[in-house]
Amino acid sequence: MINRRQWIYSAGLASVGIAAAPAIGAASAEPQSPEASDGNLALKDYKPKSMLQVHESQVDRARFPVIDIHTHLTGSVKYDKGVAVASEREYLATPQELLQVMEAKNIRTLVNLTGGYGKGLNDAVARYDKAHPGRFISFCEPIYEKFLDPNYPKLQAETIEQSHNAGARGLKILKTLGLYLRENITTGKLVAIDDRRFDPMWDACAQYNMPVAIHISDPAAFFTPTDQYNERYEELHNHPDWSFHGGDFPTNEELIAARNRVITRHPKTQFIVLHVGSFAENLANVSENLDRFPNMTVELGARIGELGRQPRTARRFFDKYQDRILFGTDATPHGDAFPQQLFGNKLYEIYWRFLETEDEYFDYAPAEVPPQGRWRIYGIGLPETILRKVYCNNAARLLKLSPLTT
Repeated sequence: MINRRQWIYSAGLASVGIAAAPAIGAASAEPQSPEASDGNLALKDYKPKSMLQVHESQVDRARFPVIDIHTHLTGSVKYDKGVAVASEREYLATPQELLQVMEAKNIRTLVNLTGGYGKGLNDAVARYDKAHPGRFISFCEPIYEKFLDPNYPKLQAETIEQSHNAGARGLKILKTLGLYLRENITTGKLVAIDDRRFDPMWDACAQYNMPVAIHISDPAAFFTPTDQYNERYEELHNHPDWSFHGGDFPTNEELIAARNRVITRHPKTQFIVLHVGSFAENLANVSENLDRFPNMTVELGARIGELGRQPRTARRFFDKYQDRILFGTDATPHGDAFPQQLFGNKLYEIYWRFLETEDEYFDYAPAEVPPQGRWRIYGIGLPETILRKVYCNNAARLLKLSPLTT
C-alpha cells in the first residue's frame, strides 16, 4: 500500500498499482475484539467509548467552496534515507477518484505539493492540472539529487524557473531540509535550513511569484524521549523512526530559528508555514512569528488534533489572523495507515465539523484509536466571514485565483 510517509522514511517505495488499492473512502474490515477478561488488556487494544451525551453535528459539505492547499497526490519513485533522488512520480489516485470526493465535499481545488521537478513535474501537471483546469494545482520540489554539483545554487534557481514555466505554482520544502539532507546527500553533517546555498532558490521563488510551502519540523513530542511522559508514546512506539530526539538532530526550537532567519533574509518571498507554523502546541509562538513576518502565512494540515484541544485559544487565533490562515489537510489518497491524513469523505467531514460547529469532544481522525494522541477535540464555530477566507480566499490571493464573493 502506498502512502507518503513511506516515501519519506524509507530507502525506496514499493511499486503498487492504483487499481489494486481499495476505493477512496471504502470501509475497512472490522477488527476482532481481544479478550480482556483476564485483566491484561494491551494498551493498543484499549478503545473506550465515551459515555458523554452531547449534540453531534453531521456536516457533509463545506459551507463554501474550498481550496485544500496541502495534499500529496504524487511522490518520488525513489527515496534514499529520506531524500528524494528521482524525478519520476508515483501516482496515488486517479483524477476521477479525487474528483468524486471533491464534488461531494464542495472542494474547488486540490493543491498537490509534491509535484517534483523535471519530467516528473511535467507528467504530474499534464495528468492533473492541464487535464482538469482549476481543479488541481501542482507545486514543485528541490533537486536534491544534484546537491553535490559545485554549481548547485545556480542550478537550483534555474530549476525553479523551469518548473514555473512547466506550470508549477509554488515550491514545496519537505522536512528533508534540516532533518534528512546531509553534506554528501545521505551522509555527513546535516544541512541547515538557512544554508546560504539555498538563497538563490528562495529569491527565484520571489521573482516568479511562487509561494514556498515549508515544513521544517514535527510535533513537539517527537523531539522528546519516547517514554512514559510522552503524550504521543503510542504513535512513536509504532513509528520509532519518527523520533528526532538525540543523535545529531537539531531541536524544534533550533529548526524554527533557522527557518525564521530564512524568512528574515527573503522578505519578498511568500512562505506558507505548514502545520500551523510547525508549532501548533504553542500558538503564542506562532502568533509572535506572524506578527514579526508579514510574508508568512500558516495552514492547518494534520493539526486540528492540536487546535481542537485548545478551542478557545484557537478561536482567538483564527479571529486575529483570519487573513493569514489557509485551509489544508495533508491528505494522502490510500494512506490508510495514517488516518489523520487519509484522503476521503470522513476526513473532510471532521474538518468541516471542527471549523463550522461548536460540537464538543469528538474524534479528530477517522480511527478507532486517536492516532496522534489519546484526546478528542472541540469545534470553534467560525462565522461565515472567516470561513470564506480560510476555506478559499486567503489561498486564492496567494495563488492568484479568483476569490469567493459575498
